[in-house]
Amino acid sequence: MNSFIEELRWRGMLQDMTPELEEHLSKGVASAYLGFDPTADSLHIGHLVGVMTLLHFQRAGHKPFALVGGATGMIGDPSFKSAERNLLNKETLDHNVSCIQNQLSKFLDFSGETNNKAELVNNYDWMSEFSFLEFIRDVGKHITVNYMMAKDSVKRRLEDGNGLSFTEFSYQLIQGYDFYHLWKNENCTIQLGGSDQWGNIVTGTELIRRMGGGSAFALTVPLITKADGSKFGKTEGGSVWLDPEKTSPYAFYQFWLNVSDEDASKYIRIFTTLDQQTIESLEAAHAEAPHQRALQKEIAKNVTVMVHGQEELDMAIKASEILFGKSSTEDLASLDERTFLQVFDGVPQVQLSKDEFAGFESTLDLFGEATQGVIFKSKGEARKMIQGGGVSINKEKLTDPNAALSCSLLQGKYLLIQRGKKNYYIVEIK
Repeated sequence: MNSFIEELRWRGMLQDMTPELEEHLSKGVASAYLGFDPTADSLHIGHLVGVMTLLHFQRAGHKPFALVGGATGMIGDPSFKSAERNLLNKETLDHNVSCIQNQLSKFLDFSGETNNKAELVNNYDWMSEFSFLEFIRDVGKHITVNYMMAKDSVKRRLEDGNGLSFTEFSYQLIQGYDFYHLWKNENCTIQLGGSDQWGNIVTGTELIRRMGGGSAFALTVPLITKADGSKFGKTEGGSVWLDPEKTSPYAFYQFWLNVSDEDASKYIRIFTTLDQQTIESLEAAHAEAPHQRALQKEIAKNVTVMVHGQEELDMAIKASEILFGKSSTEDLASLDERTFLQVFDGVPQVQLSKDEFAGFESTLDLFGEATQGVIFKSKGEARKMIQGGGVSINKEKLTDPNAALSCSLLQGKYLLIQRGKKNYYIVEIK
């Protein structure tokens, strides 16, 4: 059995832990849980730190529980949030929970017959059985208001002057009860989470001590930031999601490919399962030739495979090479429409009718009045550049401006025009 703590430590994934946790883990198979807030129908890459923590826990021989907060999701965790979030109805939450489970199954083994197979639990299953009076009588009496008020996450909201509703204030008590429930019914003795969850987690260990007279443990991982101080996982387009409909595999791959050198050294430890020797070898190679971006390429490859699979990774690499490397007409034609449009997002576009397109007798006709002013100013300019070898259609270089227009349409309706090295245009035939 590998040391879970040591694995997190060398990867830079260990923030805080309660005393005697390491000894507890050395005694045999232990169980731990980590919670996911189902306020969206997809996890984003900010959740990946927690997911990887559970993955390493299972790889070390222990049993992971992934808890989705079907009940707490109706409230919203106030920890270090500046305002109360909108509440979701049960139908929306049930949909979100189902989507999250599908994504987690790519990282955790839920199907194994071993004693450490992963399990997914939903706190709505036990919290929905409580009446309000039962909860405040049987659970609330064990934790004082003074204890709850002393938490940094609560104090900060009060100091900011935004206030805290009773709904949000109760969150740490409900999360604490989740821990107690899993401790009592599943022998789950450890709660994992981000460093912003420390207050909520130790409320659970305290509740277990007071209600059950037993011991429980806590471990948190650091909150991930970027080297420039900006928020990790955010781009100009918003969050980077694991759902391919929200963030395409190509955009997902590009995110990791474009991280800074400083961040790459940190991220490759956190977001891949590569061993220490392999990572240190990659770092040495990167130091010798930073322009080849060995670290970024390895991170992008590993994380994209885990989230989207090998086929989508191959598509993302192929799409990247179309813009930044050598590629063929076949590579271009093999892209699906979504990836094709994302690769060339923002390039100038021209729309032609099928009749207009059918009327072109030569390549030069394409660059006449129908597209004039967008791709070339005139047929004369187009002719000169084609003769100079500076124009291609669908990655095939043009040599004769008077040759018949015989190229196939990409996805049945697009032409990709390249003028010079970096100027791209899309012609859509409608």
